[in-house]
Amino acid sequence: MTAREGTITPASRTLLALAAVAISFAAADTYVVVLALPEMMTSVGLETEELQRAAPIVSGFLLGYVAILPLIGRISDLRGRVPVLLGSLVVFAVGSLVTAAAYNLETVVAGRLVQGIGGGGLIPPTLALVADLWPPHRRGLPLGVVGAVQELGSVLGPLYGAVVLAIGDWRAIFWLNCAVGLVLVAAILPLRASRPTSDPRPSSDPRFDWPGSVLAVLALAGLSLVMTAPDRLVQDVEIGRAYLPVTGDSRWTTPLALATFALVVLLVARLATARRPLVDWRAWPALARETDLWGALLLTVALGAVIVTFASAEPESGAVSPDAPWLVPVALVALAGFVLRQRRAERPLVPRGALRARPAWGSIVVSFFIGAALIAALVDIPFFARLTVYRDSQLDAALVLVRFLVALPVGAVVGGWLLRRVPAHLLTAVAMVLSAIAFWHMSTWDATSLGRETETWSLVLAGLGFGLAIAPVNAVLLVHTADAVHGVSSALLIVSRMVGMLLGISALTTIGLRAFYAASDKIPPVAELCGAGATLCQSYRDAVRDAGITQLHTVFVGAAVCALIAAVLALVLLRPAHDVPEQAAA
Repeated sequence: MTAREGTITPASRTLLALAAVAISFAAADTYVVVLALPEMMTSVGLETEELQRAAPIVSGFLLGYVAILPLIGRISDLRGRVPVLLGSLVVFAVGSLVTAAAYNLETVVAGRLVQGIGGGGLIPPTLALVADLWPPHRRGLPLGVVGAVQELGSVLGPLYGAVVLAIGDWRAIFWLNCAVGLVLVAAILPLRASRPTSDPRPSSDPRFDWPGSVLAVLALAGLSLVMTAPDRLVQDVEIGRAYLPVTGDSRWTTPLALATFALVVLLVARLATARRPLVDWRAWPALARETDLWGALLLTVALGAVIVTFASAEPESGAVSPDAPWLVPVALVALAGFVLRQRRAERPLVPRGALRARPAWGSIVVSFFIGAALIAALVDIPFFARLTVYRDSQLDAALVLVRFLVALPVGAVVGGWLLRRVPAHLLTAVAMVLSAIAFWHMSTWDATSLGRETETWSLVLAGLGFGLAIAPVNAVLLVHTADAVHGVSSALLIVSRMVGMLLGISALTTIGLRAFYAASDKIPPVAELCGAGATLCQSYRDAVRDAGITQLHTVFVGAAVCALIAAVLALVLLRPAHDVPEQAAA
């Protein structure tokens, strides 16, 4: 009996639990630099005023997290869920190691980029794994749990960073991430066979390549020692010789670096000659032929340009990056190339007909508008708090959002449970209406609102609404797509939400800034409010603050509109279709 027929083994639950823990850690890494960023900037030679130069530390992770998702999702369809989970965890651990050992801005950004690739790569195979192991009518709760732990990362990230920073420096955060990633790999390895018996993909050989593993660990250890160059070792009379460059003054020409390169060569030789190597590279040529790497490259370039365009902007002052004039054309050309490639490729990245059913492509559209509304809460609620009640404390302003962020994973679990009792399209529509009501109420906040405990209800209601929508949207997509495309379709769902967040904050910021400038034009001159020859007075400061509140009210109204659009689209597009793929039917 297969999992699709109703048998869910303890190993299946354990596998999902471990994947959920991994997703939580990866999601936390999106926010973990909130408190660590100033210290990271100082350690790589940046002044705290040079925040714009440090933006790639944040956007680099986001770029890796999103841009390569469709390719990873497709590989999970072709290669299997668990191998991709394991590979993503290893990449996440390596990225954490590179970040922890980084010695300049370029190596920090490189490490964060690799971390993002590994962290983002965990989500599509995990969602597809739920579809593989649970029958459609029982997927709601596990999908809710996966969504909950992903959102919980946004709560735990800053707290996790604060705890580690209290007992160590910023590097300790990433060393710990590396250790957790490797521990999760060791825990998942014995569960590689936990998949439906109907899955035609061959299981991994249970025998482990210990020589290859030892060489890989030694190579990574050498890399970390070269990059970190600990003072205790460098200044040691004997050991320090390993850090003396053979030629020039680069750390990459030292005896230690050369020994590391030799280990890498031995590792490659082992992979090429072993009967059962650590990484089964022999399957790569066939995988490359089936994956459409050119299409994946075009889509990655398009998504990368979009992410850099909008993620590098300052939400409080501008909508797009200063490099937008050349980034946007690059994105449009790459996207056009991807669409053309999809039409002509023998095996396109997204198989033809994969999203044929209305609810399948409809869930991606709904996810876009949910993301556009969600970003207003994540960015502008703390902004409102800083502008009004918590002017002198960025931390207290950020903590206002905790009430929203705690409600979100709770809503995700409840939404998964309700999915067995309420149709997905109705549940999603009601959820987004709740969030729209909360945003409408936020648009009535005044300068003292966040100082009153009674305002907690709007934050909780908004979080619950977004949480309730997670499981039904995911479930609709998985039910109306075939088993063989669950990975790539799940990746597109996540990409749609992230792009919705980026474009949403851009559009809402543009509209809000127009409202701010209109309100600012009505502020009387300083001399009229404060008296002739006077400097800025409280009346003038209050007038500027009120103009800022007008800006945020406009943003909240726009977010409410996006949430209502998502609700209407959910009612129309997520209704059950008759053309459910046979493989995905209950």
